[in-house]
Amino acid sequence: MVRAWFMDTETTDQRLEHQRNPPEFVTLEDLYAKTGVEYFKIDVDNHQTDDTLQKVRKDRGYSYEDQITCSKECLPDYESKLKNFFTEHLHTDEEIRLVMDGSGYFDVRDGEENWIRIEVVKGDMIIIPSGIYHRFTLDSKNFITAKRYFVGEPVWLPYNRPADDMECRKQYVKKLSEGFK
Repeated sequence: MVRAWFMDTETTDQRLEHQRNPPEFVTLEDLYAKTGVEYFKIDVDNHQTDDTLQKVRKDRGYSYEDQITCSKECLPDYESKLKNFFTEHLHTDEEIRLVMDGSGYFDVRDGEENWIRIEVVKGDMIIIPSGIYHRFTLDSKNFITAKRYFVGEPVWLPYNRPADDMECRKQYVKKLSEGFK
């Protein structure tokens, strides 16, 4: 089951947990209310017939999928890619990740600019809304395999902060102030 918590402001080593001591955990309901990030538990060993995954894919129109493995052995230009993933950015589309194996962290900003760290492990699927500032890093195991889902052809462009004038960011900030539905 996914865990989420408020992070300290430390930024020197992306692979450390950097949690408040003791950590201030965030419930899934609060995570959604504060950020719009959605969570689903998926049976990855039977993901092709998992009812929850099939419903989410149908409801959102996800028509394309691929898979990525992040590890020193599998990812070309590993250190540079991890640095890029950890740079605070946003996307014009939702970011959907289903962890097939391994583990890692997605960090998202709440409405008060606090970082919330979301630990993901096998079977966790998160949907990060378009326009939210976020970043990704591996944990100390340095390995994750994840499915990525898209509507139509994949859009890979990250827009590094600041990107507050982008329409997707404006829409996200509006949803943040009105509440996610």
